[in-house]
Amino acid sequence: MTVDTGLAVEATGLVKTFGATRAVDGVDLAVRRGSVYGVLGPNGAGKTTTIRMLATLLRPDTGSARVLGHDVVREADTVRGLVSLTGQLASVDEELTGRENLVLLGRLLGLTRAAARARAAELLDAFGLAEASGRLVKGYSGGMRRRLDIAASIVVTPELMFLDEPTTGLDPRSRSQVWDIVRALAAAGATILLCTQYLDEADRLADGIAVIDHGRVIAEGTPAQLKASVGSAALHVRLLDPDRRPEAERLLARALGGVHREPDAAALSAPCADAEQAADAVAGLARAGIPVAGFALGQPSLDEVFLALTGRPAEAAPGTGEETAT
Repeated sequence: MTVDTGLAVEATGLVKTFGATRAVDGVDLAVRRGSVYGVLGPNGAGKTTTIRMLATLLRPDTGSARVLGHDVVREADTVRGLVSLTGQLASVDEELTGRENLVLLGRLLGLTRAAARARAAELLDAFGLAEASGRLVKGYSGGMRRRLDIAASIVVTPELMFLDEPTTGLDPRSRSQVWDIVRALAAAGATILLCTQYLDEADRLADGIAVIDHGRVIAEGTPAQLKASVGSAALHVRLLDPDRRPEAERLLARALGGVHREPDAAALSAPCADAEQAADAVAGLARAGIPVAGFALGQPSLDEVFLALTGRPAEAAPGTGEETAT
């Protein structure tokens, strides 16, 4: 029986274990229809296992979940007909061309031959793959494969899309292209559950975010709410000489504490109470002879939020055995 609560996903107390490992440990989620919702956490946090339970690929040990009003256990077949899942690895056939992959999927999903060809042409053009449509997929770049994979998941437009690590391993240009696709799908009214380990990705795309660590939701809210939960501003410093970063890190840690290394090899950030404290910290770097290319005082990044919530950077999280699920 369909229960319309205005939510695309409603999960309560989801638990999944693999042997002695508790990969998901009581996850609760509420995702409203028409939103982009980020499930954020490091490798091994339990994200993929959660997604696989919601997509009916794994049966929860305990707990319950409804997707688009349908129970994922009792009405699994109905759920599968309403959703799509794009996993971490491309699911298209490398021995077929891009066009052949999409036409084949269209036919398998019940489209006529003419309708399947028309839909394939439409998607190839929309995703910037028209010129490569006649080439075998094994000759595609990683970004092209990922775009084709997402296109394949919407040959018949689903009400809900699960995107599991859609930009893993992609170069910055390809990541940006995938982000544009996600934004376009959301603008067209799709509900998207985005599973990612990239904090900047969740920050740019998601309306709401659940932060998962060790199989549990440890924080939930909009990106702005999560940043505000840290309770302070952040000083962002970029050095002229990346080799001086370890020394600068030690000085900033003494002045401010909680220093975080940014992806940029010359950049550091740290929680900072006010502009006066920021000025003192930057002056300390100058006194030590460490040249600064620039600095700014602003909201903390989601990386810093994760550090504040867990006491460690996102990339430092140990595995939970989630790999067993993938």
